[in-house]
Amino acid sequence: MVLISDYPSNRLLAMMTYDSTDAIMIILVIVGSTMFSMEFQNNAILTLLYKSPRALYVYLNKFITIFIYDLILHGLAIIFTFGLATTINPVSWLAVYQYQQPLIVNMFLATGVDILTSMLIISVVFLISTLINSNAVVVTASLAVMFFGEAISTDLTRGYSALTSLAKWNPFNMTLLTHQYVNYGGYYDTTLLTNGELALGAFVYIVIFFAFGYLVFRQKRY
Repeated sequence: MVLISDYPSNRLLAMMTYDSTDAIMIILVIVGSTMFSMEFQNNAILTLLYKSPRALYVYLNKFITIFIYDLILHGLAIIFTFGLATTINPVSWLAVYQYQQPLIVNMFLATGVDILTSMLIISVVFLISTLINSNAVVVTASLAVMFFGEAISTDLTRGYSALTSLAKWNPFNMTLLTHQYVNYGGYYDTTLLTNGELALGAFVYIVIFFAFGYLVFRQKRY
């Protein structure tokens, strides 16, 4: 992509840290689902629960661990982007690009937005992992949410019925936050929400899915 893109596309790719979103998300989904399913299968989870004063600590520590993975992967993507920007794919970081902001600000904000979006997916992964012990099923279901969320959301918000105002707040819509931030005009007609509203919705759903996941985890019998 670097070698064949023209200058405007180069700036877009730099803003998106060279489309690292999908790769990072796949890694997080696999690692996140494996953290639970493998421990359920070999009963290692029992040791963790025995050594921890509360089940919440076990669940929260796993969530924090994945969050740290998320930060590290996005940090590596930024380093990779800067490396390309100073070698084979130079861009002007201080040039005004989207939202009347310098390109470098666009990139860091897009990264922050993507971290929020990816943690929304991870909260769903954790919930599914507590419900299903099969690693393969959890990974498949989580990737389905990741890749087909846009189509599902579009179907829910299509048309102008009385339910559209409610349907646009569905959790699949929030998974489009990163895409809309990068291409607002192309996605607003689908989400029907502003960037701020999508970010707020994503945060609320993270809390909701985390809470439901923990409740299932706490009641689970091993």
